Amino acid sequence: MLTENELQLNADVVVIGGGPAAAWAAWSAASQGVKVIIVDKGFLGTSGAAAASGNGIMAPSPENWEKVVSERYRVGKGLANLRWIERVVEKTWLSLPLLEDWGYRFPKENGESVRQSYYGPEYMRVMRKNLLRSGVQILDQSPALELLLAEDGSVAGARGVQRQHHRFYTVRAGAVVLANGGCAFLSKALGCNTNTGDGMLMAVEAGGELSSMEASNHYAISTAFNATVTRGVPFGWASYSDEAGNDLGGYINGRRDPSFLPNALMKGSVYARLDRATPEVKAVIEKSHFIAFLPYKKAGIDSYTERVPVTLILEGTVRGTGGVRIIDDSCATKVPGLYAAGDAASREFLAGLASGGGGPNAAWAISTGQWAGEGAAKFAKNLGARANERTARAAGQVGMRSHSSSSATFDSDAIARGVQAEIFPLEKNYLRSEQKLLDSLAKLETLWQQVQGNPKQDSVRDIEFSRRAVALTAVARWAYFSALHRTETRSEHIRIDYPQTDPHQRYYQATGGLDKLWVRRDWITDAPATPAVETIQATPVVSKL
Repeated sequence: MLTENELQLNADVVVIGGGPAAAWAAWSAASQGVKVIIVDKGFLGTSGAAAASGNGIMAPSPENWEKVVSERYRVGKGLANLRWIERVVEKTWLSLPLLEDWGYRFPKENGESVRQSYYGPEYMRVMRKNLLRSGVQILDQSPALELLLAEDGSVAGARGVQRQHHRFYTVRAGAVVLANGGCAFLSKALGCNTNTGDGMLMAVEAGGELSSMEASNHYAISTAFNATVTRGVPFGWASYSDEAGNDLGGYINGRRDPSFLPNALMKGSVYARLDRATPEVKAVIEKSHFIAFLPYKKAGIDSYTERVPVTLILEGTVRGTGGVRIIDDSCATKVPGLYAAGDAASREFLAGLASGGGGPNAAWAISTGQWAGEGAAKFAKNLGARANERTARAAGQVGMRSHSSSSATFDSDAIARGVQAEIFPLEKNYLRSEQKLLDSLAKLETLWQQVQGNPKQDSVRDIEFSRRAVALTAVARWAYFSALHRTETRSEHIRIDYPQTDPHQRYYQATGGLDKLWVRRDWITDAPATPAVETIQATPVVSKL
């Protein structure tokens, strides 16, 4: 029944995703005069991490470019790419005035726009309105589940389901942009439950590669009584204590120690009180990070005088680094006609193995979205008018189709819980070791064998959740397999059996494979740059609205 009324569409470019990177990609492609269809798992404009709250943007004014670029390069610890950082900063700075042209209103200081942050709901409302004005066709509530491949191995479109119409859809296209986010493993981090690694799975099935997947273990602080809002800036002015009220410290030279909280939580409960904030600081953070205070207000808690329990929520690759490997300035992947942008793409050029969360990732979405959209449009144009007449096959297998003779179906929810049991615990994913990784990989392999069976397909939700379980399992395997093979500690990748950073391991790790995983070292041949400016921030940075 689901296939009998399948929706069949044609486009030059199909963009998969519904956040900033996808919106910028769709607009950029449409600006090249091609037909664009964008498919989103939710409602474009309200779903995803960006639409859920505000965020900073790494878009300094030109007189500050050198300082910001140098600091971002330093954070990358030898793996970031100076040229890519420079082009991201420049492209983002040049792009933000477009937002104002489309109707977004940045705050003003002395008559000048201050483009250092955005209010997510309004940002994405403006982006959606602009896409419709540009002639982009939007399919909401239409998660893409697999890519189509032409006989020569190039992409030929995408296929998915439409929840509200209870049917499959197919979009034939000359090029595809994957901009459907990273993977937060259904941790309930704010706005991230649509980020389940679908793009990474689709890319590998099509013959693409991933990179820096060992940087997939970013955790973010949240109140424990409402563990979803992961905005860490206010906690830069917190005092931390244990159950008995003993001060736990947590600061180095006035700056919050990133390793403090995970280590403290593995020993017991941790409480926070924002009593280090001055009146001036309070005024800024309550405005720029207002959503972080909503749990307090709903619970009737004074965050400045009362202690609250805090926890860490896994954001995985969303604020981590790993993703689809891009091979040139247009954000092309190894698969002809397939492009990646935003959190779906590896951010290794921007961040190394450190987090690009917040301003850097926001800039990455704006810039890579445009480069990928333009590249996809050019590729589609070069195929000519008959590109959508190519013979094509569906690339998805596991979770979409089964070769098993058994009538039993695997339990998608149980698979997801099994993945989370290996990927959520700090003692497994934050403090890694060879034995821990091997133990978890063995359990994840068992889950992978289970999803080879029959997926439940009685409804569009069944199909979507079966495929989601496969993506979660696949991403966890790639993350841990990559982590196993980087035998050092660097940035967010911590190996307790290799506690030092090895200067000889200056390479990116490509990874892929489905039944049989593999890794490859892509050596960085450029000599490390010497940043012109090195700064260490003594106090937390506050984004002003």
